[in-house]
Amino acid sequence: MGFRKLLAYKKAFNLAMDIFELSKSFPKEETYSLTDQIRRSSRSVCINLAEGYRKRRYPKHFISKLSDSDAENAETLGWLEFALSCDYISDEIKRKLELKNIEIGKLLNYMMNNPTKFQ
Repeated sequence: MGFRKLLAYKKAFNLAMDIFELSKSFPKEETYSLTDQIRRSSRSVCINLAEGYRKRRYPKHFISKLSDSDAENAETLGWLEFALSCDYISDEIKRKLELKNIEIGKLLNYMMNNPTKFQ
């Protein structure tokens, strides 16, 4: 099974694409700050997961990359908080994205706690 078939990867990819579409409406002055950062962190969840999956036969390395992925997921949530506070997104949209973010975090934590199931 490749990393693209992992549920965590699929959900993280979908969230990153949701954020990409949503961030197109952010103000121009946010291009090199919030817009760039939220896109980077949401995409990094997927990329760290993909990199880690290739090293899954080394449990410590796998867990380390999953931890990086989880940290990027947390960063994404932080940027969503800023987007809400700046009135770039509604509370309803933030809640929907946050629920997806939390679900991804749970999947990543399951993987970190059970790395041998992915060898």
